[in-house]
Amino acid sequence: MERNIQLLDCTLRDGAYIVDACFGAPAIKGMIKRLGDANVDIIECGWLKDQSYKEGTTYYHQPSDLKPYIGRKNKRCIYAAMIDWDRYDLKGLQEFNNSSIDAIRIVFPKEHFRQGIALGELVKQKGYQVYFQAANTLAYSDAELAELAQAVNLAQPKCLSVVDTFGAMDGEDLSRIVTVLDKHVQKNIRLGFHSHNNQQLSFALSMQFVQMLAKSGRSMVVDASLCGMGRGAGNTATELAAGFLNRKYTYNYDLDIVMDAIDMYMGYFMEHYTWGYSVPYLIAGMYGAHVNNIAYLRDNYRANAKDMRNIIESLPQEDRRKYDYSLLEEKYLEYQDKAVQDEDSLECLKREIGGQKVLLLLPGRSLLEQRERIESYIIEHRPVVIGVNAVLKMYSYDALFFSSTVRYMYAKEAYPDLFCRYKKILPSNIKTKGEKDERVVHYHRLVKRGWEHFDNAGMMCLRLMDKLGAVHVALAGFDGFAREHEKSYADPSLPRIDPGKKWEALNEEIREMFLDFQQSVAGAMEIEFITESKYRSDRREKI
Repeated sequence: MERNIQLLDCTLRDGAYIVDACFGAPAIKGMIKRLGDANVDIIECGWLKDQSYKEGTTYYHQPSDLKPYIGRKNKRCIYAAMIDWDRYDLKGLQEFNNSSIDAIRIVFPKEHFRQGIALGELVKQKGYQVYFQAANTLAYSDAELAELAQAVNLAQPKCLSVVDTFGAMDGEDLSRIVTVLDKHVQKNIRLGFHSHNNQQLSFALSMQFVQMLAKSGRSMVVDASLCGMGRGAGNTATELAAGFLNRKYTYNYDLDIVMDAIDMYMGYFMEHYTWGYSVPYLIAGMYGAHVNNIAYLRDNYRANAKDMRNIIESLPQEDRRKYDYSLLEEKYLEYQDKAVQDEDSLECLKREIGGQKVLLLLPGRSLLEQRERIESYIIEHRPVVIGVNAVLKMYSYDALFFSSTVRYMYAKEAYPDLFCRYKKILPSNIKTKGEKDERVVHYHRLVKRGWEHFDNAGMMCLRLMDKLGAVHVALAGFDGFAREHEKSYADPSLPRIDPGKKWEALNEEIREMFLDFQQSVAGAMEIEFITESKYRSDRREKI
């Protein structure tokens, strides 16, 4: 007998966005088995895609690709896979033979809901159960929801799910949508809910959904994933949903087995990948924007939260739901050009630095270990001394350069007296208008793309020195990264970066950027290392 409330785990499907579907065969097989043993009702094992299958991934081509992972089926469970309405050719789909998945979930956008629902008939003809996912259900008006319900009633799927695609729903939104659908969708068809946690409401909305339909007597499906794993802000956590259903509705999900699954298979992914609530994803939720817009602004422009919000807000609602990268670039540059007027800053800095010797004090530990050598250089050459992304009590500076808001705020709060003592040079990703002792320079003048970590502080400051006409730049503290944080920085409390534990690759990338810069300024700027560095062209050292 089917339960009135069914818990669906979508870790292997929604989590595929995080790991490019590369969970590995042991994790795929182990998660499926343990979720089944824990009495999870529906296990979504991944996607069906129009591409050849690669072992160890959850992008399958045919249901038979899942057989090695499902093994002996648990009769209590429904095994499912998802298709995008226009990205899988159902004509080539294998007939159902009860050896692999039982159900196929079809996700479709609002403007193509009729085409998406029509595919359900083809899936049924192949012998599979049909589940529909109405992407961005929040965009439907009440009349459109009634129209959707009418089409769903004719198709007779197992379930129609409300999908909070952009994590933009609040309680009133969910109440409106569920009330309309509960009224118009036939009672033999379940209603489902798939949430996203952009506004820290995922679990709360999932509970509200259950409570609403439990009162009406409607059967339902609640989506969740282990540790909330899913694209962007992620989803309701399976362990939370299972615990809630056990406590409030006397269900019998085995939380010990769920926890075993987390301990055995999720630790690696949590250590090496990132998902879940963050301020950038909150912005996506606030404005109903696709998370790819946020990722583009973060990865290509290192946009801070304030700038992201203003740029996303400037987009028409329809454009927020898409991800038109050309439009985003246009809006970002337009925003920056309006916000940043750096001509006066550049002229002032040129007068102070142009034609001078400059010493850049970067945050490396050698600033402590080779302090005597550095101070001797300062006494002998009297350079313009610029602290880069850090400030230390044992040095005096002519100016401080920061490349990120985090390092700027840390210096301001941890060393307020020193911070106020010196002039600051800031790229426009930190501020678009500076205080009286701050010079703001357009961010795009200081970066060269082509590398993942193109916004390395040392490289940005070197590019600024080139723009200002510095003839000789000495570098100290440009050491290179070590795995241990305390071995990398003169100030061990300095907020750290995390390149996914790929320290060797990060060092090599910065070395490539530095060599590229050296070649570009050959003859115009002399560069000298005062302390040892992994980035010197005549020295290549492994960590």
